Amino acid sequence: MLTSKLIGLWHHHSLIVQLARREVVGRYKGSIFGVAWSFLNPVFMLIVYTFVYSVVFKSQWTGVGVSQTETRTEFALILFVGIIIHTLISEVFNRAPLLIINNQNYVKRVVFPLEILPVVSVISAVFHATVSLLVMLLAFGAINGYFQWTVVYAPLVILPFVVLTLGFAWVLASLGVYLRDLGQFIGLLTTALMFLAPVFYPLSALPSEFRPWIIANPLTFIIEQMREVLIWGHAPDWAGLLVYSLVSLATAWCGLAWFQRTKKGFADVL
Repeated sequence: MLTSKLIGLWHHHSLIVQLARREVVGRYKGSIFGVAWSFLNPVFMLIVYTFVYSVVFKSQWTGVGVSQTETRTEFALILFVGIIIHTLISEVFNRAPLLIINNQNYVKRVVFPLEILPVVSVISAVFHATVSLLVMLLAFGAINGYFQWTVVYAPLVILPFVVLTLGFAWVLASLGVYLRDLGQFIGLLTTALMFLAPVFYPLSALPSEFRPWIIANPLTFIIEQMREVLIWGHAPDWAGLLVYSLVSLATAWCGLAWFQRTKKGFADVL
């Protein structure tokens, strides 16, 4: 039964693409620059974080692979990679509890596949994350005059993270129907995930007794590996990526199973 639902997601790929396109374009509907804001926003973020953390706080990134003559812009790029990963999962998590509630008209349509709504939300977040990564790469190339060849591994690194995020999105979208306070809690959770991951600091800056807790954060491994392939020119940790991928697939499988089991009661609650 669940396998047929997974296959069904592919059968609905044209609908998913259509809804995702509407989701992205609709966000900027009525604005002068339109979808161009998806490019301008990360540029502005990069400039702001560069100024705040490099000029105001005079922060430095110390760790393996970091040059001793690190510049302000290099620090900002290292920081920006972590922010992009966190923003992706934060956008999905914060929207997930309200996905079904805000689309009640779809619930009453028996033929509409509700399980594609979290997929659409994830695709939208991935689009914006991809644009932000493009901005980061352009900045890296402008500063250094080259790109790390290991950038080709970036899709392989981030894909398991996207799958993991989708699994959680199915669970949160379902729970949001029954637990209306969930949205408030998720805002706190995503903030905690940001500060309990090496977004603003390297793992080496933490006392050894705290590192296992930070490593347990699902963002940590992906942030570290994305920095390895995008900035420091190292191949990813293939063994760690394999384990992460298996956990992500299991999470997505369980998330979809939970959604399918609980969606039968959506109409009664709404």
